Amino acid sequence: MRHGITRRTALGAAAATLAAAAMPLRAQAPVKAVFGYTAVTDFATLFIAREEGYFIRRGIDVEPKLIPLNPSIPPAIQSDSIQLGGPTPSVFLQAADGGLDHVVLTGGGATSKKMTGLGLVARSGSGIKSAQDCIGKKIGVPGLGAFLHVGFRAWLKSQGVDYNQVNFIEAAFPQHGDLLRGGSLDAVVTADPFMSRIVASGNGYVASYYSTFLPDGLPSLVFVARRNWVQKNMSAAKGFQAAIGEAAGFLNDPKNNARVREHIGKYIKLPPDVLASAQISPPLPVVTDQSLGWWADQMVDQKLLKARPALGGLILK
Repeated sequence: MRHGITRRTALGAAAATLAAAAMPLRAQAPVKAVFGYTAVTDFATLFIAREEGYFIRRGIDVEPKLIPLNPSIPPAIQSDSIQLGGPTPSVFLQAADGGLDHVVLTGGGATSKKMTGLGLVARSGSGIKSAQDCIGKKIGVPGLGAFLHVGFRAWLKSQGVDYNQVNFIEAAFPQHGDLLRGGSLDAVVTADPFMSRIVASGNGYVASYYSTFLPDGLPSLVFVARRNWVQKNMSAAKGFQAAIGEAAGFLNDPKNNARVREHIGKYIKLPPDVLASAQISPPLPVVTDQSLGWWADQMVDQKLLKARPALGGLILK
């Protein structure tokens, strides 16, 4: 009897071991992270990766959260109210210059001379047609020190205009049309889909597609996190990079155009006809020292940085 009990116990234990081995391991819960974005189409790869399930498949659950002004993103990351975000390169570099230890994981959109989806939009009747006409005018930008502000000031300088003679006022993208219509601003430096909507309404006109002066392939956004968050969640950070890379491939495939715009429309609330005509920047999943360096040089020239940073240490490779 004792021998039979022992045998049955041994057989039961063996069967349990085989059954356990045959069962798939329980998947580890994905790392949750809130991502701060602004209402521009250059976040397309973020929206695609979220909606197509690329993040979840790589162990990170990213929740996009709308942030009205781009310069608000680094402080929100630092306070841990969001874990990831998409500041413009100039905003990121200013944050690093100010002592925030954040690191670039990937890029968002890229500059292209073929893109006419951003520019200087003047109020109807303002008479603004050139860089010289901007002197003394009130011009709205969606973030002081952000991509459009720094790039526009670089263009003014290239046209022989002292940008210190222009009155820049910070205003979020969705407010641009109303501020032009009400006369609070003479012009805005803005981007699609808001630019197309302003022009279609008759409240403004494109005075200059100034951004075509920018070199091709510069990051318009950088997707960043605190360095200590990345170190603690390295697998999730690498998964985020891979998911954005896959989303870039999805965006580049013309057959996905309708779904790309559907994903963008979910996070940027605009009428379908406006979204359908909006230009979408080419994706830039990998940010290099050289592409980030152009922005650093402009910011040093504009006295927005104390010194040019060592860029290699600011990018997760």
